[in-house]
Amino acid sequence: MKGMHFSTDKLNIRSVLLLCLLFLSVIITLPSFIHKQTDRSAMKIVSVNGTMSEIICALGMESSIVGVDITSTYPATLDKIAKVGHNRQVSSEGIVALSPSLVIGLENDLKPAVLEQLTASNIKTQLFKQDLSVEGTKQLIRTAGTYFNQSAKAAALVAQLDKDIALVKKPAVKKKVLFIYARATGTMMVSGTGTAVDKMIQLSGGQNAVTAFPDYKPLTSEALIAANPDVILLFNSGLESLGGIDGLLKVQGISQTNAGKNKKVISMDGQLLTGFGPRLGKAMIEFSSKLQ
Repeated sequence: MKGMHFSTDKLNIRSVLLLCLLFLSVIITLPSFIHKQTDRSAMKIVSVNGTMSEIICALGMESSIVGVDITSTYPATLDKIAKVGHNRQVSSEGIVALSPSLVIGLENDLKPAVLEQLTASNIKTQLFKQDLSVEGTKQLIRTAGTYFNQSAKAAALVAQLDKDIALVKKPAVKKKVLFIYARATGTMMVSGTGTAVDKMIQLSGGQNAVTAFPDYKPLTSEALIAANPDVILLFNSGLESLGGIDGLLKVQGISQTNAGKNKKVISMDGQLLTGFGPRLGKAMIEFSSKLQ
């Protein structure tokens, strides 16, 4: 009986020691856990890219955003957030004035001088890599989800993107599409290859009417007539700046194209069309249906 009492006491001591060790491990790890939660809830983000703003909001972190660039137009609630200008022209002063703890964007969004000034002001920057493709969009969402510790929400966004893309109905015949970037008749550019618009034209079942050069070049009537597009594509804001379809048809060379003769003009929201974010599938659905 005495031996049994000794074993029981020994067992109780071991249990107490295990409980103490467990308690100590909780005490040690709890501050780190609390710190992470506090950091996230107190995070003040300035986003200098519309796509990243959209992803941050879709991950459930819109309340952390204190400033955005002018391309951050979705969701509409971002209209109430302070603006820091256009990402490629933003100054560090406008960002620093908002006292953010983090600046988010895509690679090449900020000039090196601005990055240096933000670093000197002890403001962390995180610029993500974007590939203009379906898989690239999924990867961007996943990477952002991991960075913000929101992987489950990111996975849900990717799943929804797959569902949207499955609903895309591409036209039976590929039409030649010419994208015109317009800000009234004084500033008009056409998209060549490698742009976000070029990629969207291909994904939605069309073909770019201009393949002779990459990026953007000024619009000329000669090049316009030579391209002879079946469809002319613009941002909603661009078409409005020209005075609608009637104003567009007055641009030299437009009426001589198949698109002009048939008044086949498509306009879409700029951020939706070129963002390559969570709404990529929805953009493809809308664009492909308008190409029919």
